[in-house]
Formats: sequence, C-alpha cells, structure tokens
Amino acid sequence: MILLDAFALVALLVDEPAAAEVDALLRGSDCAVTAVNLAETLDVGVRVLGRDPEVLSAKLLQLRGSVLGLVEVGEDEAREAARLRWTHDHHRRTAALSLADCLLLAGARLRGAAVATSDPPLAAAARRESLAVVALPGSTGTRP
Repeated sequence: MILLDAFALVALLVDEPAAAEVDALLRGSDCAVTAVNLAETLDVGVRVLGRDPEVLSAKLLQLRGSVLGLVEVGEDEAREAARLRWTHDHHRRTAALSLADCLLLAGARLRGAAVATSDPPLAAAARRESLAVVALPGSTGTRP
C-alpha cells in the first residue's frame, strides 16, 4: 500500500509536475489517503490555490470511487502521530512537519505502507522512520 500526502493529490488535481506520476501510482498500485490528508487536499486546493470546492470534491469523489482508498484515523494513529511529533521535535521554522504529516506517517507505519510525497520534511521524516518513500517532483520539479 502507498499512502499519498495532500500535495500528491493536489498535484494530480491541478496538473502540477507530479500529476502523471500520481496518476500512474493510482492506476498501478494499492493507494490510499488518510481522512486528514483528504481534508488537507481540499483545504489547499480551495484556500491556497483558489479552486472551486465543488469541482475538487467531485474529482476526489471520483477517485475515491475507483482507485483511491481511505484510511480512517483512530486512536492508534493518534497515539503514533503524537509519538512521531515528539520524536521529530517539531519546530515549524526548522522541521515543517505538520500534525497531518505525522498522522500520515502514523498510518503508514501501522500498515507497513510507503509514503508518496514531494514534501522534503515529510520525506526525510519517513526515511528516518524506515518507511519507503515514493519521491514525487514538487512544483519546481525537484524531488525530496
């Protein structure tokens, strides 16, 4: 299983450099997203990028109905995310590892899943946790 972070889904939805790779992952692998990262995808798409919320929701619903699984966040994920946050000594200016990132990492650890991301701090934390990383190109084309 590969868990996608919000930026991977945003890249697909707004046709950023990683869009083709994310599409290939979805079509060729067992991919999922945490409920928290699904919310973050909508938030970034609407609030940051100014996209239409109904259009984004419809696209995500179509993906969820076909090639994208959903990982619920429960107590085990919450406890593991808190441990990850403590372990990686979160400081926004130096680490940039959000609570949503920690929940994604927790979901991946508890399921033995890989993490697909273009986010350097998230990729670095995943590697420190011995998780496999699918390094996607970011907006500028660089990979973490």
